[in-house]
Amino acid sequence: MPYQKVSSSIDCSIVLPAYNEAARILPYLRSITAYMQDRGQPYEILVADDGSIDATASVVETLASSVPEIQLLRAPRRRGKGAAVRRGMQAAVGRIQLFADADGATPIQELARLEQAVASGADVAIGSRALASQLPGYTVQTRWYRTILTTLFNSVVRQSSLRRITDTQCGFKLFRQSVAADLFQVSSIDGYGFDLELLCIAQQRGYRIEEIPVNWSHQPDSKFRVFRDVLAMLREMALIRRNKTKGYYAVPSQSRDFHPSPASQFESPSR
Repeated sequence: MPYQKVSSSIDCSIVLPAYNEAARILPYLRSITAYMQDRGQPYEILVADDGSIDATASVVETLASSVPEIQLLRAPRRRGKGAAVRRGMQAAVGRIQLFADADGATPIQELARLEQAVASGADVAIGSRALASQLPGYTVQTRWYRTILTTLFNSVVRQSSLRRITDTQCGFKLFRQSVAADLFQVSSIDGYGFDLELLCIAQQRGYRIEEIPVNWSHQPDSKFRVFRDVLAMLREMALIRRNKTKGYYAVPSQSRDFHPSPASQFESPSR
């Protein structure tokens, strides 16, 4: 039965996009549930399965049978990480809403750092490996080639539209509920470039974004393919610039009702 969004007193929603994560998602789910249960606050975990063809769904459903806070959202076919995150966030009901990579590269304990930023006034708090790598007491473990390409990519991003953000792609981002609702009803990118689009929309609409250093470690069997996916993200970045120029991301005029264009009406890169 499809997951139904209902009113609730959920404090925190955690969305995990997943594609063929049967071998990696279970330890992270257990870590999240243990951490959240220790906090004693109402929470939910939404696993947005992006058309997996392995045992991801059955692994999640087995754990969910004993942990009612876990819900599985299944897509009939693969559309991309951005689409999976969007589905999960649009189904979430928590006061604050986090999306995190299903491989557990960022420990769930880092949530507390982002929550502190939101409690201090941020609308969006994003994990940053770039900031963490410059500070004592943090651990960032990554592959050398990925570091080089990511640095070059972030340099291109900063020279274009997101100049004040050092790490746009860390898969650990927290939103106030109302902010998440606004951003995800406007966003349209289905690929890895969806992070760029969300942050661009947030800046265009005047939301306060705080970048927070977090611990992060590379996980084996990553779905991200550096050369292929960086090129795809550069194409998506060009699409984002066009959408921004055409006013898709702007704050709506106060003189008229605002009805955001559905994602299907936005320009989309060929797939």
